[in-house]
Amino acid sequence: MIGAVTSGRLADILGRKMTMRFAAVVGIFGWLTVYFAKDAIMLYAGRVLLGYCTGVLSYVVPVFISEIAPKGIRGGLATSNQLFICSGCSAAYIIGALVSWRSLVLVGLVPCAVLLLGLFFIPESPRWLANIGKEREFHASLQEFRGEDSDISEEATEIKDYIESIRRLPKARFQDLFQSKNMYAVTVGVGLMIFQQLGGINALGFYTSYIFSSAGFSGKIGTTLIGVIQIPITFFGALLMDRSGRRALLLVSSSGTFLGCFLTGLSFYFKLSESTRVCSQTTK
Repeated sequence: MIGAVTSGRLADILGRKMTMRFAAVVGIFGWLTVYFAKDAIMLYAGRVLLGYCTGVLSYVVPVFISEIAPKGIRGGLATSNQLFICSGCSAAYIIGALVSWRSLVLVGLVPCAVLLLGLFFIPESPRWLANIGKEREFHASLQEFRGEDSDISEEATEIKDYIESIRRLPKARFQDLFQSKNMYAVTVGVGLMIFQQLGGINALGFYTSYIFSSAGFSGKIGTTLIGVIQIPITFFGALLMDRSGRRALLLVSSSGTFLGCFLTGLSFYFKLSESTRVCSQTTK
């Protein structure tokens, strides 16, 4: 949460690339701290660093993607961010079932290192450069993203006009979120994120192996199956994003989430009831 809160200011002051570099370095230190951990304190410290890295990247990466993407494919590229997040989680499930946790930590180092090195080969966000008044760098960055033979004059004018229109608006304040005209949108947006977390996705993810083992299945096979299933489903959702609309997908996925959580809770309830019955018969 702290990473997500501070990333906005960092991205505006340091730039999108430098903020991602900073997050990648923090992530590398976090993974190394976990790898060399000798006690719980070092594990907690590494987890804090990794949490901060994730929080920063969760803001700045979608912003960077939206700022460099052409208008026609902006939605698809923005969706690809979530697709690769789910793919990474699925890959961790699959690899984690095959190697030790310390070896899995070394695997986690790879994306951070690739990000850190890859950022040296791409330009800064043209919109950020235009916003801070670096005209020459702005045109060079936009030209590199669109190709040497592309005419960027129209898009460059559009970007500068948009930035000027934003500057003419009154400065936004936090309390503006609670104005009556904004409350509906804020309630929907924040409510979706709250219920996403209250759905227990993190608990189910962290205890996937335990849940399958409790049900009498192999924990390793169960987590591997989750990873294998999650990738194509996420890809399918990304393809339907612009065709079916956000609301339809939310309704379908929410219904599926409710059913899954209900069945999982019901199974644990019956297991607890059975354990209680067996214990009571044993003590008689």
